[in-house]
Amino acid sequence: MVGGQLMRIPYTAPLPAPTIIPSAAASVSGAIAALTDFLTSTPQLPNKNKDKTVLLTGAGISVASGLADYRGTKGTYTLNKTYRPIYFHEFVANHAARKRYWARSFLGWTNLNKSKPNPAHKAVADLGRMGYLSSVITQNVDSFHPQAHPSLRTLELHGYLRSAVCTTCRTEYDRQLFQNDLAALNPAWSDFLNEMLASGALTTENPDERRRLGLKTNPDGDVDVPGVDYATFRYPACPTCLAKPPQDKDGKKHVIEVDVDGAWVAGNSTAGILKPNVIMFGESIPDTTKTAAELAIDEASRVLVLGSSLATYSAWRLVKRAREQGMPIGIVNIGGVRGEEQFFSHLGENSTGKEGLRCAHILEEMLPNLVKELGQKNTTPFTASGMARPFVPAPWA
Repeated sequence: MVGGQLMRIPYTAPLPAPTIIPSAAASVSGAIAALTDFLTSTPQLPNKNKDKTVLLTGAGISVASGLADYRGTKGTYTLNKTYRPIYFHEFVANHAARKRYWARSFLGWTNLNKSKPNPAHKAVADLGRMGYLSSVITQNVDSFHPQAHPSLRTLELHGYLRSAVCTTCRTEYDRQLFQNDLAALNPAWSDFLNEMLASGALTTENPDERRRLGLKTNPDGDVDVPGVDYATFRYPACPTCLAKPPQDKDGKKHVIEVDVDGAWVAGNSTAGILKPNVIMFGESIPDTTKTAAELAIDEASRVLVLGSSLATYSAWRLVKRAREQGMPIGIVNIGGVRGEEQFFSHLGENSTGKEGLRCAHILEEMLPNLVKELGQKNTTPFTASGMARPFVPAPWA
């Protein structure tokens, strides 16, 4: 409850099916042709003297890496109608809620941490190296984009799971080291995790197989094991705040209470809560992140959306902002997209993709073929220094 009202998760029901634009993009070859036209044509826009494409990605691009999404055909909201993510205000206010969150995260972290970028991410890296993308804005918190293309600028709109952060002092802690701390505080849970890993229940990349084994796997490394009592789980306080308690706005020192092992004790603590370094439901995106995302859009000449229903307002408003500036919008997503009709209402029957496109194909299959097509079309893209060089796809392991 916030302000006496229950916060609603947006668009958990399936969105209307898309209209494919151009119609030829219903086939993979037609979609690749339309995307080629979209990425290589120069939009005639006022106050735009640079040809830049911003990529906006969602959970759909990471499904092939074995991660769950929210609204896909096998997404959490589709298969688990009772699923409800934890809200930010619940997490910071409720010790029991934090126990539950960190216990489920503890079980899911190993599989998440072992997951790797898939061919779609690698194709994005190639498109960046070829000069077709200027930056990436991702809603995903899996760190796959910065892993796959460290030289292509990535803005992680909703944060990232690779660290925990203190809600008081904002100190970040490596998530794997934090996992080790959780294991030390919870030896019985650690044994349980090892048993599950040995059984293959957590390491399989097949969501259907995990469900067959009795697990509910949700986005962001959340694993729900039926019948488990989360009340026994323990988690630490922020070491920085614990070593040197900060002062509140009135100059009074905060209180951080832990037991002899360093685990959080419910009671009088007023600081030092550690949370995942992601934007939780009900939590505001930092102004610096909002400004950076808006600047990336404003400097672009087109926006390409991959694997997102744009159900969250933080992402949808960026595409709306781009369209209001007259930019072409491209969307590749299986399933409907929030308010997508307004992004394509200006397109006629003879559209080729230059002024916008909408298609629904499997990203990890289509994008590598798009890279090949563009590589054949333009074999000497320019580097940032202006020196032409032949394009060679990255030697991915």
